[in-house]
Amino acid sequence: MEKILQIQREHFQTGATRPASARREALDSLRRGIKQHEQALLEALKEDLGKSATEAYMTEIGLALSEIRYVKRHLKRWMRPQRKASPLTNFPARSKVTCEPYGVVLIIAPWNYPFLLLISPLIGALAAGNCCVLKPSELAPATAAAVTRMMEETFPREYVAIVNGGVEESQALLDQDFDYIFYTGSPAVGRIVMEKAARHLTPVTLELGGKSPVVVTRSANLRTAARRIVFGKFLNAGQTCIAPDYVLCEQSVHEPFVRMLREELTAMYGPRPLDNPDYGKIINRRHFDRLCLLMDKAKVAAGGETQPERLRIAPTILTGVVPTDAVMQEEIFGPLLPVLSVRDDEEAFRFIQARPHPLALYLFTSDKAVEKRFMTGLEFGGGCVNDVISHIVPHNLPFGGVGQSGMGAYHGHDSFLTFSHRKAIVRRGTWPDIPLRYPPYRDWKERAVRWLF
Repeated sequence: MEKILQIQREHFQTGATRPASARREALDSLRRGIKQHEQALLEALKEDLGKSATEAYMTEIGLALSEIRYVKRHLKRWMRPQRKASPLTNFPARSKVTCEPYGVVLIIAPWNYPFLLLISPLIGALAAGNCCVLKPSELAPATAAAVTRMMEETFPREYVAIVNGGVEESQALLDQDFDYIFYTGSPAVGRIVMEKAARHLTPVTLELGGKSPVVVTRSANLRTAARRIVFGKFLNAGQTCIAPDYVLCEQSVHEPFVRMLREELTAMYGPRPLDNPDYGKIINRRHFDRLCLLMDKAKVAAGGETQPERLRIAPTILTGVVPTDAVMQEEIFGPLLPVLSVRDDEEAFRFIQARPHPLALYLFTSDKAVEKRFMTGLEFGGGCVNDVISHIVPHNLPFGGVGQSGMGAYHGHDSFLTFSHRKAIVRRGTWPDIPLRYPPYRDWKERAVRWLF
């Protein structure tokens, strides 16, 4: 690992990654590599997570290809130095901000979207002119192997290197002196990453998680809410960091809303979801067992079936859930959807406010005053009104958490900025050289300085 860092740092110091032409060519190479290995990637995602080809393309490969096109189209403008006004105190001068690459960056990906969440930050890192070391998740071994083959055929090791392995390899990577670290995963591991980075004073972006709530008010279009929540929650068998974690539904519409959730479940996955070939599986036995322990059979309103031998859990709706239940104590990260009843939107607001800042928040309402109160009065990474998870699709919107759900943001221009150091430069003219700032100081100089400032 030290050797990888050495050869990448030497390559970076040649300046080969800095020109716009080199960055565009890197993005083109990445796009070609993805297209050439698309079938292998689809098969790997099916093996690791049971994803259908449509879901895998829609949520991983297609999003990555789309972001490459977007970034490449805007890269030239992003790279231009930004002119800034110069204060009178610096006369005569010109000021500007330039975006410079950090150098050698480390990207650590999770297992739930093992392709997209490795490639999306890589797009920003390459666009910003960096060399990159990638660490795919060992919990998605088929995808890690497919991505490794793709990267080894696409980039020389001194430009983009990939390191496979488990906890030991991750720890060893974090012991190295990188110029930037980008980590996606759990808050527990995020703390470890931050501690390791602090030893070298390395800046970090942490994309973490949390219990992302959905609020369904009495003014919501219940049918649309049910359909969109079922789609967003059970995508990837619920293993999505921004999936709706639980629903707070106003008491007056609770019963019809739960009925509609059941109907939408059947419409999307059929009466026997575990026989549906397009429905995914849980990543491994440890997570399968954890989810089974969170599911209180007495509170199952729909679903609840399991296939231990295939690591599959049917999309499950839980009702009668209270805040002290096990399923409300941690991020679920699986196909269990607790629906809690609240008196009104104010109770829902206070419920969310009393808990750590979520990565996402979703609100279904037609009341503009309620929308404003939730969107401006609560802290969360990002979210939607009358939809779920769609805020990650536009490349011109930042994606990231706040507080316990992470720090920093990426996607599109924000990825470029994340992997760039914004350098301030002032170019002073040599004439006239006004003597106000130079000793010896006199009363008239102090008066002039006070006037200027």
